Amino acid sequence: MAPVERKELDLAPLKNAKLPVIFVLGGPGCGKGTQCERIVATYGYTHLSSGDLLRDEVKSGSERGTALNAIMEKGDLVPLEVVLDLIAEEMLKKVSTSKGFLIDGYPREQAQGVQFEQQILPCTRVLYFDVPDEVMVERLLNRAKTSGRVDDNEETIKLRLNTFHKHSEPVIDYYKDKCAQIVALKAPDEVFAEVKKVLDAIQ
Repeated sequence: MAPVERKELDLAPLKNAKLPVIFVLGGPGCGKGTQCERIVATYGYTHLSSGDLLRDEVKSGSERGTALNAIMEKGDLVPLEVVLDLIAEEMLKKVSTSKGFLIDGYPREQAQGVQFEQQILPCTRVLYFDVPDEVMVERLLNRAKTSGRVDDNEETIKLRLNTFHKHSEPVIDYYKDKCAQIVALKAPDEVFAEVKKVLDAIQ
């Protein structure tokens, strides 16, 4: 299969804007989606999800989207640099109106983080929403009762958690000096109070 075509991007507007870049990590069911919504509403950051960007590109029917769809249908991993391009393009679209970037579920592995910082911008802080596995399993099983999502059964959830730990723990260790570990067991308001302490310090 032909490689996915990459575009030449002028990243100068991003580099000149000097906006904060926050990586958001946490296992499935940790509640980071709720916290990201609150961060956007409070701080005017732009919320980017690599998964959403990939899905949107596939839906667009572009040449690149078609190539990505073929990769994903085979169960292969999308090349790191293609995910990076999608994130960079979206950041460039929003740079003039954004107050910062919240990059959700990224980096999924250490190499992604290294490549992002080398090619786009340094990461300002990492928010890691830490919840014990048994709590995440319980939350996801409860969600499954109402959502009907096929990937919300106990066996699949445990596999997702294993994958998360295997890839994300080296990322959290790599960013230990920038990482704010937030125990996300309390009510969303209390968790957000902890998030605010971290983000207010970089305003």
